[in-house]
Amino acid sequence: MGTLKTSQTKLEKFIAEAEFNRFGVISIVLTVVGILGGVTTGLGAVENTFLLSLVIIPTMITLSFLLAVAPIRWILAAGSISVAIDLIISAYFIFAK
Repeated sequence: MGTLKTSQTKLEKFIAEAEFNRFGVISIVLTVVGILGGVTTGLGAVENTFLLSLVIIPTMITLSFLLAVAPIRWILAAGSISVAIDLIISAYFIFAK
């Protein structure tokens, strides 16, 4: 009997490694998303209800996924979206004001 070779894409390999290192990924995502959300809020998002909602909702969704021990693919997607939104809004407050 020969072994069956399956070809994985780089994304599938990355997700498999992240799933294996789930607790390390969770701690890093928790730290980055939490701190970046707080910094973005402190830079000025607290003054505008729309921007505050735009920061808080993805951050809370990511933290809820972490607490619920959701699939790592969901955690990474929500964390990436949250970080991207936070960086865009932070750049706006740093360079526009």
